[in-house]
Amino acid sequence: MRYGDILQRPDRPVEKATTSRTASRSMLPGIGNPPVVWEATEGLVSYPMAVETMEAHAAAIAAGDAPERVWLVEHPPLYTAGTSARADDLLVADRFPVYASGRGGQYTYHGPGQRIAYLMLDLTRRRQDLRLFVATLEEWIIRTLAAFNIRGERRDGRIGIWVARPNKGDYVENKIAAIGIRVRRWVTFHGIALNVDPELEHFSGIVPCGVRGSGVTSLADLGQIVSMPEVDLVLRREFEKLFGPTI
Repeated sequence: MRYGDILQRPDRPVEKATTSRTASRSMLPGIGNPPVVWEATEGLVSYPMAVETMEAHAAAIAAGDAPERVWLVEHPPLYTAGTSARADDLLVADRFPVYASGRGGQYTYHGPGQRIAYLMLDLTRRRQDLRLFVATLEEWIIRTLAAFNIRGERRDGRIGIWVARPNKGDYVENKIAAIGIRVRRWVTFHGIALNVDPELEHFSGIVPCGVRGSGVTSLADLGQIVSMPEVDLVLRREFEKLFGPTI
């Protein structure tokens, strides 16, 4: 099963913020489930190694041999192509390495200054509901952004989190976080990408998530100069409210 960013028609007008995918039901684990292992790796992690590590851990969770895990990383500059990626959305093919990805969605950029959170969670211990899971990931990002005085919003027909930019014109919006997941035997892997302070110009080599006419932004671009550990602290706090305790 795959779930990721949905193609937005380029001629479609910007929608108002929607609450249609709010996490109205809890993704909290059942009583007695062990805490989720929370881990942040310093330095830049290669993408192939990250995928190999995720897949192995997700398989171990499904077999009952490993705990659930959230793994926070940064990658060197690269592009990934999700299962719905269109060839013409890769605008500069030789700029950075391009990796085919098993996650849902289209093209995205990863690089330093972007917090990647890979989630290896067992939905059989929670709710076997992919839409609820994605809605809860969106809520997690929205709550994290709110702690830094940024209003993140959902959009109908698109997965991820957006920020309205009225100072740049009517209906202008930028994407600040992407979501792309895969689920195997009801265990999730891949996850979210939150722009803290990446080089935004690096996104120009692709059509991010297949959405034309909308740019990208970051906490730093919005005037919030914060460190990655500060962001991680808030991510962990808000994760625990939605998914349960971590260790």
